[in-house]
Amino acid sequence: MDLLRSASFDVVLLDIWLPGMDGLDTLQKIRELENSPEVIIISGHGTIETAVRATKLGAYDFLEKPLSVDKTLILVKNAVESKNLRRENRDLKKQLAPRSVIVGESIPTKALRQQIQLMAPTSGRVLIFGESGTGKELVARAIHSQSPRKHDMFVEVNCAAIPEDLIESELFGHRQGSFPGAATDKEGKFLKANGGTLFLDEVGDMSLKTQAKVLRTLEEQSFTPVGSDGPVTVDARVIASTNKDLEEEISRGNFREDLFYRLNVIPFSVPPLRERKEDIPLLARHFLKEFSSQYGRRPREIADDAIDTLMRYSWPGNVRELRNVIERIVIMNPTTTRFERKHLPPLVYRDGSRRVGSDFLTLHQARAAYERDYILKKLDDNHGNVSRTAEVLGLERSHLYRKMKTLGIAVKE
Repeated sequence: MDLLRSASFDVVLLDIWLPGMDGLDTLQKIRELENSPEVIIISGHGTIETAVRATKLGAYDFLEKPLSVDKTLILVKNAVESKNLRRENRDLKKQLAPRSVIVGESIPTKALRQQIQLMAPTSGRVLIFGESGTGKELVARAIHSQSPRKHDMFVEVNCAAIPEDLIESELFGHRQGSFPGAATDKEGKFLKANGGTLFLDEVGDMSLKTQAKVLRTLEEQSFTPVGSDGPVTVDARVIASTNKDLEEEISRGNFREDLFYRLNVIPFSVPPLRERKEDIPLLARHFLKEFSSQYGRRPREIADDAIDTLMRYSWPGNVRELRNVIERIVIMNPTTTRFERKHLPPLVYRDGSRRVGSDFLTLHQARAAYERDYILKKLDDNHGNVSRTAEVLGLERSHLYRKMKTLGIAVKE
């Protein structure tokens, strides 16, 4: 035990009969250690009862004396692989942890975090509504990470991306030979999520046939894999999401009303980015830090004029579109340490220019806003060269200077 506390081991071969403290008590102490090794129990007086108890205490397997060298080597090899898988799983969870962080300080975002904190510890099913790209998967992951199931699997199924003839097999698994192409047994997503969380993304795109089987699984907590004779019991918390109006889909006959009420125990609504624009600066800097690290770049900054432009854009693709924009400017500008308005894709500031007038009360204010954005765009096109910009605009250089001063555009000499 002293050795295990001071060094790292993958596998321990542990005899039952030991002086001072027997093997099963030692096994219990080992399993209490952080990042404990796999334990193979050895006994010359093995009984089924001892083997069962050792397994319940967390032993990897049980060997009887006299030992077979071949069997022992195979078992140790498998135990090492199991230890490596546990290590990879732990590392992967650390990497995925940031993906369950909801960034933003707007009132809707704070309310969303409070709602998650309140109901994540329960087992209630959740239905998340929101436009594409708003972060419905992020909310689902946040619920899972704050729930008692957080140490088990979070399994995602994109119902819109899987062909209708394959989704039943994807969800419930199949037996070898159950249909053409089923060369081996396949474990379904429901079983993979056993003890954890199953996220049904875009559940509104699921066929009526599959909806019926999902409903039955939720009611009975069991299902029958394709081609199997017997049912499989499962305990998975189901979180679903949709960008559709499911009540309208029900009225059209495209979605089962009874499944809707089964899923909609706790409804969530994720607001679009245009309704929480105060979050844009925080999100932009969060993504900038993420992608700078991901692509091995030094820490970057984003200028106020770029943030101002991002704030005026309508973001039809929501947070996903903002994330893509930030990733693009990081990739396309490898040596830039401070991103300005000119580094943004044209669509962002053109859309901002087109829509900004609606925020003003008078024609004069709207026209000034249009002029400001148009001049900024031309300055960007000409790399800040005022003389060349004046020429393109058909203005005297002095006239452009005065116009820029009037519109509050900083003149860089």
